[in-house]
Amino acid sequence: MIPFFLVLLAVSFVSLLIQQFIPPLEFLEGARVLLMPLILFYGALALPYGLMLALAFACGLMWDAMSAQILDVKVAGSMTTTVEIAMGWSIVLYATLGSIMSGFRPLFKRGRWEIHCLMSGVCTSLIVLSEFLMISVRRAALDNSPFIFTPEIGWRIGGAGIVALLLAPIAFWILSMVADLVGYDPRAVTKEEVP
Repeated sequence: MIPFFLVLLAVSFVSLLIQQFIPPLEFLEGARVLLMPLILFYGALALPYGLMLALAFACGLMWDAMSAQILDVKVAGSMTTTVEIAMGWSIVLYATLGSIMSGFRPLFKRGRWEIHCLMSGVCTSLIVLSEFLMISVRRAALDNSPFIFTPEIGWRIGGAGIVALLLAPIAFWILSMVADLVGYDPRAVTKEEVP
């Protein structure tokens, strides 16, 4: 199980790099293709809970390191430095969403995959929505700007989930094949799951 965890960790890093080079999808109003959350969600289904939390920590740390935004803004006539997306928030978010997905692990072990693909889309949209809310709240606190939610923003949030929903079966199938190559059976019952 540890070799497969290390493989998922490496694939998460590579997928984070790859998704940075995929352009926004114009037909979905600029929605992004997010690959790394799919790897995390598969890990939530295939790994025991402790390793899933370790994967969520690593993925959240990588995501925050890639997307942390430090800005110099003018507040009350003076310049100040602020962080719009703080380091560490993705770790908590990914652990929470991974825990939700891990709750569906018994279905996954019985060979049911449909709910996991749907949940991957929903959880990916929740990641983008939480980023939007964090940035909006921080900006509103700095310069009293109004909260703006346009249809384009809605498409970017929902579009990322739609793309994740469509890519999840392919990603889960590929990762299941990788698990077989490594010699790990994600559907096997672990010691902590024995009643």
